[in-house]
Amino acid sequence: MTVTPGGQQGPLGGGHVLLTGATGFLGQAVLERLLRDRPDTRVSLLIRGRGSSSGADRLAGLLRKPVFTELRKAIGAEALAAAVAERVSVVDARLGSTDVVLPGDLSVVIHCASTVSFDEPIDGAFNTNVRGVVDLYDAVRASGSNPHVVHVSTAYVAGARKGTVPETALDHDADWRTELASASRSREQVEQDSRRPPALRRALAEARDEHGKSGPQSVARAAEEARVDWVSKQLVEYGRLRAQSLGWPDVYTLTKALGERVAEEKLTGVMPLSVVRPAIVESALRHPYPGWIDGWKMADPLIIAYGRGILPEFPGLPDGVLDVIPVDIVVNAILAAADAPPPADEPAYYHVGSGARNPLTFRAMHENIREYFTDHPMPDGGRGQIKVPVWDFPGAKRVDRMMRTGERALSVAQRALMAAPPNSRTRRWQDDLKREQDRLDFLRKYSELYGVYTEAEVIYTDNRLLSLHRSLPAERQDEFGFDPAVIDWSHYIQQVHCPAITATVRRATSGRSSGARALPPVAESHDGEVAAVFDLEGTIVASNVIETYLWARLSDLNRGDWAAELIDLARRMPRYLSAERRDRAEFLRRFVRRYAGANEAALARLVNERVGDALLRRARPDAIRRIRKHRAAGHRTILITGTVDVLVQPLAVLFDEVVASRLHTRDGVYSGFLESPPLVGEARAAWLRRYAGTAGVDLSRSYAYGDSYSDRPLLEAVGHPVAVNPDPQLYRHARSRQWPVAQWTAYTLPAGDALVETLA
Repeated sequence: MTVTPGGQQGPLGGGHVLLTGATGFLGQAVLERLLRDRPDTRVSLLIRGRGSSSGADRLAGLLRKPVFTELRKAIGAEALAAAVAERVSVVDARLGSTDVVLPGDLSVVIHCASTVSFDEPIDGAFNTNVRGVVDLYDAVRASGSNPHVVHVSTAYVAGARKGTVPETALDHDADWRTELASASRSREQVEQDSRRPPALRRALAEARDEHGKSGPQSVARAAEEARVDWVSKQLVEYGRLRAQSLGWPDVYTLTKALGERVAEEKLTGVMPLSVVRPAIVESALRHPYPGWIDGWKMADPLIIAYGRGILPEFPGLPDGVLDVIPVDIVVNAILAAADAPPPADEPAYYHVGSGARNPLTFRAMHENIREYFTDHPMPDGGRGQIKVPVWDFPGAKRVDRMMRTGERALSVAQRALMAAPPNSRTRRWQDDLKREQDRLDFLRKYSELYGVYTEAEVIYTDNRLLSLHRSLPAERQDEFGFDPAVIDWSHYIQQVHCPAITATVRRATSGRSSGARALPPVAESHDGEVAAVFDLEGTIVASNVIETYLWARLSDLNRGDWAAELIDLARRMPRYLSAERRDRAEFLRRFVRRYAGANEAALARLVNERVGDALLRRARPDAIRRIRKHRAAGHRTILITGTVDVLVQPLAVLFDEVVASRLHTRDGVYSGFLESPPLVGEARAAWLRRYAGTAGVDLSRSYAYGDSYSDRPLLEAVGHPVAVNPDPQLYRHARSRQWPVAQWTAYTLPAGDALVETLA
């Protein structure tokens, strides 16, 4: 049996605890402590299944997590498994469903489950943090139990305010029923708005501008993705603005405050209620081991970003308090509160933070993390080590001006780069701009999310908590106490917390260059199930449709007629380029009109005698070697191009299949029209899928090479896509998908070169 701090037997001793949120950060730590230190306590876990995994499956996975490492070492894996089998059961159900039946002998309920995202869509936040509380406490009352309920909230339910906040019930007029009903309807309303013509026109226009070259289905998918993203952003903004209009900084604190009100209404006078309000919960000070943490918490992305040199400033008051509290101190407070039930008609409230007893200012936090990263700098992806900045704390307004200036400059630079010719230099500039964009996006996001917290001038008093701590027997206060005065901030930040949260990042970035991925290996496969698909212009040869036409046309003209041909081509070039930007198929249809009246046999002879050599001399040696490597590995090699078929005959020897544009002829003369629609954009991917189905090709094992954003559907159709000398738009997409990017150089081969002789 366990005893309360005052010496009487508490409800945890030999009791039955219902714990929610056991798979979360705080819930894991509570469960571990119950298993370690309360051997006579039974535990029921409310865990809902996820996908194909049941609640029991998730418990099995939970027991393999690091939080149980020390306990497993202490008693052995078999003993831990036996203890769990004997003492722990799972209520596998979703709150709100009609079949939730809780045990009838509960002595304690510890409600840790919640969504802790500050930018959750309003309906999701209310569903978890308000409706979930309603469902839970209705189920508890229906169970016939009379437990002590420990409702885990947050200190920030006090809302946006200054001064001291006492450990009492909240004083506000927000009605949780009205707000919950409104939030529940919000998604339907926003979804309807997103499907109205103005929103759809905007999404389609942006999608056509960005993805038009890939094809209509790419545009449709992008437009729908934009619509869904718009809905999510609207719901996030809805939650933030509604919270701020009621006096809370965000939807998280609003819903947690309303959840408290639900608990008070449902339980006061019926069963004992204790509300525990932690501040910013971070890694363990001592238990289960120093630095234990599960994922990153509120302050951690900022610390990591600072260590990586991407957080030059941050809005915040240097003398403002960052109310951080280690997770093991919070767990000790929760369990002590659970063993000290108040009268049923007088709920108890406890603030668990450090701001009142042992404040950590933003200035002190900055000094500690700067000292840590100065002594232990982060690796810079194989380029040395990162030097961290020094914060001047200029204030929110100056930081906002800095961000807006940077965002405007980036927008101009990005537009210029998207129109620049693709080469290694412009791609380096794109990488630099991407890093700067990520830095600004990060700063903007966290400034908006945490700005009100970093400029808060509020202290959460903890007199009741301190009284509860001091009521513990003296011999128990060191291991089970929760007085934040024991924290040495320099030791905790520099020797416990920062090493814990940076370990994974250091392993991921140490010795690794941030450059493009290497080309995928060409695995041998002689079963005919692997294909290697190549684009021509810009990928295999350093030329394009216009240049290939000129080789043929000028070779067939007297030099005296060249000027007229070039002038006419230059005059029409703006229309060709405009068509190319809109739709490559439209460009090809326009351009092949220039072949009208040409003799089919004469053009074939011209290619064989003159143009073929010119094409071969423009071939990229790296591309030819790659094609041969695929052939040697037993792969089917396929060429897909918009160039006229007669012009690519010199390269046909390299491929098992050549798919090119075919010109319509009448009586041996080209009409200037195509025989069939050109294979560009999505049409290439469609052709490849049909070919794969007919020829028995496994696209997941196959390869594709392209240089233009119009090749995106083709590249996405295979398991091994490679962007070759990509245009700016494809390069950006390839880096976002972590595709390999190849830089295949081109140079003119001299006459008599072995490559020309071999292929000709």
